[in-house]
Amino acid sequence: MSAPSALRTPWLPKLVVAPSFALSFFFIYGLIAWNGYLSLSVSRLLPNYEFAGLTQYVTLWESERWWVALKNLGIFGGLFIGGGMALGLLLAILLDQKIRAEGVLRTIYLYPMALSFIVTGTAWKWILNPGLGIEHLMRQWGFENFEFGWLVDPDKAIYCIVIAGIWQSAGFVMALFLAGLRGIDESIVKAAQVDGASLPRIYWRILIPSLRPVFFSTLMVVSHLAIKSFDLVMALTAGGPGYATDLPATFMYTMAFSRGQIGLGAASATIMLATVAAIVVPYLYSELRTKK
Repeated sequence: MSAPSALRTPWLPKLVVAPSFALSFFFIYGLIAWNGYLSLSVSRLLPNYEFAGLTQYVTLWESERWWVALKNLGIFGGLFIGGGMALGLLLAILLDQKIRAEGVLRTIYLYPMALSFIVTGTAWKWILNPGLGIEHLMRQWGFENFEFGWLVDPDKAIYCIVIAGIWQSAGFVMALFLAGLRGIDESIVKAAQVDGASLPRIYWRILIPSLRPVFFSTLMVVSHLAIKSFDLVMALTAGGPGYATDLPATFMYTMAFSRGQIGLGAASATIMLATVAAIVVPYLYSELRTKK
């Protein structure tokens, strides 16, 4: 190979990747910047680039519907994250016992994660519908006074979303925890058994504390899913009854595309982005420090 060819060769991969990198940079960070500017404008039905300062943010925080969305995010996020991680850890511990048909059970538990949130929301909408699902079935079985109308109750509908979310995410969390458990040196467990420690004590005192990195990584992923939840809510309740199950993502969509309030929707999207960044950035920083 000639000297000029040898000098040009290292640049060839960069030239090949450059167009896709430039497009990705534009469509991700460019549109984020554009959304940020829209949140500072007077945009309504169409983008309007007249600068308005923090007017949209003031309007956002004065909106009762936005506070309902934040309250629902707190309820949904807390129960979704806590319930999903607790159930996933329990399933991982049960599968870690080297039981029969472990591969089949693992596949069954993971199957919900293979479905889209639209499919999950639609399925649970049928299951929880008082006229079609559990309530209807129980009354056909003779329990005439049985009631389960959470889906149409403004105070309880948010918990229907929690149930569907935990059902879908628990298998994914289980896979992460099971991988962590299988990565622990078995000699530690055998040494504890020789010392007379019971199996529950071994898990509580030794194995579960050893899963701290897995707990942290899982928390990041599940928290991200909770903050950006949109399709599950739209398929299951569409934010209703009324706007009782609105989350920030559904609030943003409604304001930007249904109510003709693009600036207000952009402001809510910016708040969501800041929330996700507040979770992800410390994680990335800790990972970089660990590698150093």
